[in-house]
Formats: sequence, structure tokens, C-alpha cells
Amino acid sequence: MSGSEALPTELGEVRESLIGWYEADHREFPWRRTDDAYEILVSEVMSQQTQLERVEEAWSEFLERWPDPESLAAADRSEVVGFWTDHSLGYNNRAKYLHEAARQVVGEFDGEFPEEPEGLQELQGVGPYTGNAVASFAFDNGDAVVDTNVKRVLYRAFDVPDDDAAFEAAARELMPAGESRVWNNAIMELGGVACRKTPKCDEAGCPLREWCSAYETGDFTAPDVPTQPKFEGSRRQKRGRAIRVLKEYEELPLDELGPRVRVDYGGEDSEEWLRGLVSDLADDGLVEIEGDRVRLRR
Repeated sequence: MSGSEALPTELGEVRESLIGWYEADHREFPWRRTDDAYEILVSEVMSQQTQLERVEEAWSEFLERWPDPESLAAADRSEVVGFWTDHSLGYNNRAKYLHEAARQVVGEFDGEFPEEPEGLQELQGVGPYTGNAVASFAFDNGDAVVDTNVKRVLYRAFDVPDDDAAFEAAARELMPAGESRVWNNAIMELGGVACRKTPKCDEAGCPLREWCSAYETGDFTAPDVPTQPKFEGSRRQKRGRAIRVLKEYEELPLDELGPRVRVDYGGEDSEEWLRGLVSDLADDGLVEIEGDRVRLRR
């Protein structure tokens, strides 16, 4: 099944529900209250691997110091990099790229930002994701944004396969035409607030519960949330049981330890399995092995 084929037939209702949920209540970040391309670019570059709550203060201070591309382009690069370092905003290359992008806007684009995602990608350090985000939030002229949060929503809600092409196809089909600003903000907000790694479906009032496969089945795995192996009968459980037995007896021969760890212990493969288990424990510094005897390391 392709990405778009996985979507429900009631696309209009899905769109209305998500946009209505977002417009009724969402996190208030200052860059959501502007359509200035420069201000939005700064927020996007700062947010690449930094929590949004931490970006707020740095974003405001950056714009107080360099309020437009002209002032940033005229700044000494070392000052921009220094600001980046002082505010723990990640790799300094991002500061260098942002400074160079401002110079391009001033020198090559007469101070005006391109309005298309492709044009924005001509700026230093602006890739497909950032270009599309700026086009969406500044000019309402972008495609569907597909980040980790969006993938998680699509995978859980509509069973979109874990495949980049499928995610992009589904995201494009789902986004209402000409509404990239509100839509991309809304679906990313959903992933960041409700459809988190640990979901908060009811608490956050997720508007997609009516159509959501994960909500119906209780399976909230996702591309960035792998399935946790069952504990019952697992190797993790047997390791823990071996340690508890050795705490009680301090030291045991393998043929006495085995039946206490596994009720079905016996047969030619069991000893090999047990030796592998206690070897792992020894590698972790938890037990000591001498011949056929195992004891808890003190």
C-alpha cells in the first residue's frame, strides 16, 4: 500500500478536525506570530537540534542584535559564531551558514527572500526541509513538511509504511491546497504535543482519534519508537532471574543454576544457552565463572 492509499476517505473531515484543534489552542512560540522570512529562517536554523523552549530566548536576543538580513550581513562572522556558542545552539557551521545566507539575500536577491522552496534552497545551508518550512510559514507557499513528528503521526494514525516516499506522498495528499502555513504548523504541533513518543491522545484531545489505527489497537510503535520486546520469557528476564538466584545461593554449578533460571532447562542446547547467558553477565561485571561454577561478583 502506498502512502496516499493508506489515508481515510474522509479527508475533508480529517483536515477540518486537525486545523480546528490547532487554531483552538497551541503552543505560542513568537515565530508563529510573524510571516517575516528572515525571522522564520533564524528560528528554523536555531531549532534544528535544540528544544523549542530553549530557542525562544536566543531567537529574541539574536533579532534584537541583528533585526534584519542587512544588519546580519554586515556583522563580523566571529560575533555571530560567538553568539551561537554562548547560547549552546549546536554546530557553529549553522551560524556561519546563516550569516552567509544573509549576505546572499542582500547581495544577490536585493534584500528580498525567494518565495519558492526551490529558490530558498539556493541560500547557504538551506536544504529541502528548511526551504519548504520558510516558504510555508513566511509565504504560505510550501509543500507538506515531513519531519520526524509528522512521520510518527502518519505511521500511527493511517498505517503509512515506514518509507520516505510513502510518507511524502501521504503528507502531500493530506495537506489542503494553498494552506501550507496553518497545516504544517498544525500537524507538527500534533506530533509534538499529542502524538509524542509516549502518546497523550486523550489528554491532548487528539483530533484524529476517530480515524487513528494506533488509538484503536493500542499499538503505538512508530519509526522512532521501536517495539519493546516482551519481558516475559525474554533474555532480559532470564538474566535477572540468574542474578536473583545467585544472590540467594552465592555460588552454584551450572547444572544447578540452569533449572532455577529456566523451568524447561535440559537437553544438549540448554548448557550452551546458559553458558552464553552467564558469559554476558560476566562481561558486564556481574558474575565470575570458574570452570562449571558461577558466583556473584562482590
